[in-house]
Amino acid sequence: MRAVIFDMDGVLIDSNPTHVAAWLDYLAQHNLPSEGIDTWMSGKRNDQIMRILLGEAASEAEIFAHGAAKEALYRQMMAPQLEVCLMPGLRPFLASLADLPVGLGTNAEPANVDFLLDGANLRAHFRAIVDGHQVKHAKPAPDIYLKVAGQLGIAPQDIVIFEDSPGGIRAGRAAGARVIGVNPEGSHLEGTEFTIRDFADPVLQPALDRWRL
Repeated sequence: MRAVIFDMDGVLIDSNPTHVAAWLDYLAQHNLPSEGIDTWMSGKRNDQIMRILLGEAASEAEIFAHGAAKEALYRQMMAPQLEVCLMPGLRPFLASLADLPVGLGTNAEPANVDFLLDGANLRAHFRAIVDGHQVKHAKPAPDIYLKVAGQLGIAPQDIVIFEDSPGGIRAGRAAGARVIGVNPEGSHLEGTEFTIRDFADPVLQPALDRWRL
């Protein structure tokens, strides 16, 4: 292990419940279907979600406007609880990685990346930051993680990625990296080396210590 890359939503921050709440609120306001969105939205970019909801006839401008408005609502809802929603153990774990190159690879909107990294004062931990709008193909394609690895100057096979979504796990594995799952519910995420509840999970550090040798 010569570098570490994190996904953002569901990994750095337990944001998925707030994202779901924001989607449900926004879709209800605009009389758009919301059935099952809490299960199929995970790991997707906003344009992918809105394309599913609005159909192929919707213009790119419509897709962008709806997505941006929903994310503004999400940030409004998340702002008062930002610190308490950080994944448990995150700050000390990031501090423990100070001797390694650390990157962020996410499908999230750039405004949401800035909102978290600046709002929670986390930006200094990351040498490379790539969002889904900086590559042609977002997750589950490996492009984001390959771009982060390139910016870090580390071969993907020497990188550990933390992920929470099936698409993100596929992206990490397709890039050639090891993937550790993050799931507060505790159940194993298929395709990962192992799964942790959060960064205070006692199984995490012994495994990373072995991989550093």
